[in-house]
Amino acid sequence: MKNPPLLSWDIYSEFYFRHLKQIERKTEIEKLTFLAEKFQWKNNISHLINRNDYEAIIVTDINRKIIWVNNGFTEMTGYSKGFALNRTPVFLQGKETSSNTKERIRNKIKLNKPFKEVITNYKKDNTPYKCEIQVIPMYNKITTHFMALEKQVS
Repeated sequence: MKNPPLLSWDIYSEFYFRHLKQIERKTEIEKLTFLAEKFQWKNNISHLINRNDYEAIIVTDINRKIIWVNNGFTEMTGYSKGFALNRTPVFLQGKETSSNTKERIRNKIKLNKPFKEVITNYKKDNTPYKCEIQVIPMYNKITTHFMALEKQVS
């Protein structure tokens, strides 16, 4: 029996990778939907996840304590889920993180509206990276949590 051409493996690999991403997104939607039901959020979780480009998801309470992160968070930062829980995202910042950017983020959070910002964060190995964060207030009658969809940018 002959080996299939290398191109066949490339096509299969691409299909397999896309399929895994779809399964991962479905799992993330299920976990976020569970949180949405628990906290009675009015946000449309499927819409938020399917209409935005991201690598990592972080959900914090109103005091910015992390209550949930996806697997992409660990892949992007090198930090485990267990390490991130009950911390604020401040642990991702370092010497190249702009104090002006941090101040803008704090002020935008106070406005209680969705926003995007780019901040310099640090991976577990201390490597700096530019991170685009899209912060979305999660609400029922009031804002109870924040969800950040994050991706590394150049």
